[in-house]
Amino acid sequence: MTKIKVLIVDDSALIRGVMKEIINSQPDMDVVGVAPDPLAARDLIKQTNPDVLTLDVEMPKMDGLEFLEKLMRLRPMPVLMVSTLTERGSEITMRALELGAVDFVTKPKISIQSGMLEYTDLIAEKIRIASRARIKQRTPGSTPAHAAGPLAPLRNPLTSSEKLIIIGASTGGTEAIKDFLIQLPSDCPGILITQHMPEGFTRSFANRLDKLCKISVKEAEGGERVLPGHAYLAPGHSHLILVRSGANYMTRLDQGPPVNRHRPSVDVLFHSAAVSAGKNAVGVILTGMGKDGAAGMLEMKKAGAYNLAQDEASCVVFGMPKEAIASGATHEVAPLHELPGRVMEFFAAHGNRAMRV
Repeated sequence: MTKIKVLIVDDSALIRGVMKEIINSQPDMDVVGVAPDPLAARDLIKQTNPDVLTLDVEMPKMDGLEFLEKLMRLRPMPVLMVSTLTERGSEITMRALELGAVDFVTKPKISIQSGMLEYTDLIAEKIRIASRARIKQRTPGSTPAHAAGPLAPLRNPLTSSEKLIIIGASTGGTEAIKDFLIQLPSDCPGILITQHMPEGFTRSFANRLDKLCKISVKEAEGGERVLPGHAYLAPGHSHLILVRSGANYMTRLDQGPPVNRHRPSVDVLFHSAAVSAGKNAVGVILTGMGKDGAAGMLEMKKAGAYNLAQDEASCVVFGMPKEAIASGATHEVAPLHELPGRVMEFFAAHGNRAMRV
């Protein structure tokens, strides 16, 4: 068995030691080097040719983001960020994902050594996923491949208040969701989103999207009326559920047990959309590892929803879309840059159809 070669870059000797212990305890991976800063890492990359690099966010000599930007331009490779669970840490982590990092893990706030060891399975899983990720080279000032301008408004915006877009994603999803939402017009149907992300990061993600998009984006609080031109992101601590209250769609949060090992879970959101929205919903499943969302998307299809999946070539990890496609839950499979247009074309073509559940 060929082991996954991992290079650890962190200015904390304690974190380097703990990460090394975690990674070397796995039968399918091996630490090929540790570096206290990006300058030392640069030489080790040339010497060891790692499959995955774990990178601290804030370090001396060269900022982690600056190093990541150079790395993705000159020698693209899967990078797993090791982040602090603070407001500043979450903002920097969002920027790192924007620059091309595959995913991130958070450092425990207290008892770092025992806390990191408790994260063994999570860190190992994320390294395995990162090793299989599709990494694209970044160029200075580059925009997402095939990025289009904002789409034209709906032909009949008055019908859109009954329609909904329901989105699920995981690894690679923060950028995919951004690329999807940024194309949508301000009068598009209401949107509910579940992205696998821990508590403390979803608000920063929602705020970043809100600044970039024509629509309004917020972290869901529960009890909100779902409005056209608005997107509601599941918070990292709760499942996001769509419910119906009279003529209105509403959000509800639920802190029940994880589903498919995730809370928030895409399956939970998709299942609620099947029950509460039926044929008024369009489901979209984006890049991510695992099968979360496949069963719920199939329920949506049975309830009359129209479903789309991101294609393999444009996914960072073609796991969740692959499972949804294999289950027969999808109507269309398309590259990420085409998905917003296909969704809006569907609404335009079906805008005058009877919309009631």
